[in-house]
Amino acid sequence: MQNITPEEVKERLDKGEQLNLLDVREPHEREEFNIGGIHIPLGQVMMQADELENLKNQEVIVYCRSGNRSGQAAMILETMGFANTKNLSGGMLAWQSKFGQ
Repeated sequence: MQNITPEEVKERLDKGEQLNLLDVREPHEREEFNIGGIHIPLGQVMMQADELENLKNQEVIVYCRSGNRSGQAAMILETMGFANTKNLSGGMLAWQSKFGQ
């Protein structure tokens, strides 16, 4: 698993790049603020990994509130054969402190 900064992700999104984003927060957290992507809470990642099967050989950027749960999710995905997972450093807290809502 590698880390990726909010600045890198925002720059790529601003350029119109289609990113494979995975939000592993709880539904109420996602409702408050999100940057898009697939929503699978951390506790359900293993059970719902088949929804991500088509992304196994692609870059998947995982995010959460602070970067802890997304780091765990990225490691889980790696053990399931995902080749290119990246954890959004600092999560949505870092994103919001840099870019607001």
